[in-house]
Amino acid sequence: MTTSVPALRVHPVHDAPLRPERRFVLYWMVAARRGGSSFALDHAADLARELDRPLLVLEPLRAGYRWASDRFHRFVIEGMRDNGATFEGSAARYVPYVEPAPGAGRGLLAALAAQACVVVTDEFPCFFVPRMQAAAARALDVRLDVVDGCGLLPLRDLPAADRGDPHGPRRRFHRAVDFRRHLQKRLERHLGAFPRANGLAGLVLRDAPDVPRDVARRWPEADLDALLTDGGLAGLPIDHDVRPVASTPGGRRAGLERLDTFLASRLPRYDERNQPEAEVTSGLSPYLHFGHVGPHEVVRGVLDVENWTPDHVASRATGSRSGWWGVSPAAEGFLDQVVTWRELCFHTCHVLPDAYDRYEGLPDWARRTLEEHADDPREPLYTERELDEARTHDALWNAAQNQLREQGVIHNYLRMLWGKKVLEWTPSPREALRVLVELNNRYALDGRDPNSYGGIFWVLGRHDRAWGPEREVFGKIRYMSSENTARKVRVRDYVARFADGRG
Repeated sequence: MTTSVPALRVHPVHDAPLRPERRFVLYWMVAARRGGSSFALDHAADLARELDRPLLVLEPLRAGYRWASDRFHRFVIEGMRDNGATFEGSAARYVPYVEPAPGAGRGLLAALAAQACVVVTDEFPCFFVPRMQAAAARALDVRLDVVDGCGLLPLRDLPAADRGDPHGPRRRFHRAVDFRRHLQKRLERHLGAFPRANGLAGLVLRDAPDVPRDVARRWPEADLDALLTDGGLAGLPIDHDVRPVASTPGGRRAGLERLDTFLASRLPRYDERNQPEAEVTSGLSPYLHFGHVGPHEVVRGVLDVENWTPDHVASRATGSRSGWWGVSPAAEGFLDQVVTWRELCFHTCHVLPDAYDRYEGLPDWARRTLEEHADDPREPLYTERELDEARTHDALWNAAQNQLREQGVIHNYLRMLWGKKVLEWTPSPREALRVLVELNNRYALDGRDPNSYGGIFWVLGRHDRAWGPEREVFGKIRYMSSENTARKVRVRDYVARFADGRG
């Protein structure tokens, strides 16, 4: 059975069969949390059409995952509210479920899958999602299709690490220039296959499947309006100290509004992105992380405003950061971030499933130089709590940490400095990595993401090269200082804004 989604993006994760005699097609929405521009939704809708069955969309939100907090829950639930409005009156039945306690949702997917012809879900090569999907596959007696909408280049469109074994492990790209060259060789063939803006287009409106009565009684649908009232999350066992960010509401509507603003007024000035006061970055990373906006529609938006056609593409794959797309310099710079760097991080997680978030996942040269300097004196040293509370001697670093705590983001350029100083101020490289992951994943709206792990591990040498001169603590790892940063970047207003943590 075929669908409109390219075969390279559809990955059946076990050998269970289709069950065409059952009641509905089940789309288990876990990463692409949106009602459009989603390959997984397209695939599920196509299967429902082919099997002549209704489509049921389950969007669950767990309570027991690491770093669960009011900040992340509210962001996701605001997206659920948007999805409810999108699916209302459509050819699909939408079921939002929010766990009241860790493990309370266990069994819900299996109960629905027992009546499903096929289960479709989103690929996300990071955090708890791959383990969760692998466990589900072992428990289900029906086919589970994982659909890759992570980026423009499918995760499985990578060369083999060993040319003599085309079916073996995929190649790991250590440098952005090498991955960019691979993208430039492969990407044109994928630019004609984008997900549908409306994934339900063409799906006949029919009686939506009712959730079985015993399932609905045991796992009642979330009352999203109640959860979004003041104090609505208080009864959930999550971290209430990490508060929502009022200036960054969740959901597809807010994400698309932010995309429109970026395209209209910020993209032409994107070359100024290293200056915090310029405020020209897209602000889309939280919406991409939670799946409220998809990477294909971001790229499509940029190409549309640039009046791009395939004829603009350069004839040779050089790996250069600019010139391949054939658009303005500002747009080339943004596309390099949202395609090259973002997708490099996704592919790294995909080929290093057990090490993308571990010290052992650093390149050999980086581990070697860090270990050679592991015993170098470090002064000052700060505890994790002192760093968390931005109580260091460095006003610029404190401002960046305060921005992270209060706004769930750090300005892109200053985030690099933020990470480098933690390496300098903690007892060992392994401890620096642990603290960086903890601080980032606790507060960052775009944390727990391949792109976020990519930024943290870049601090320690991943996707970078050896630099000289060799220094204490850093060895051959790229060095940054607050003094040099302040000479390159206008930071006075930024430091004043976030000095007291109420920016």
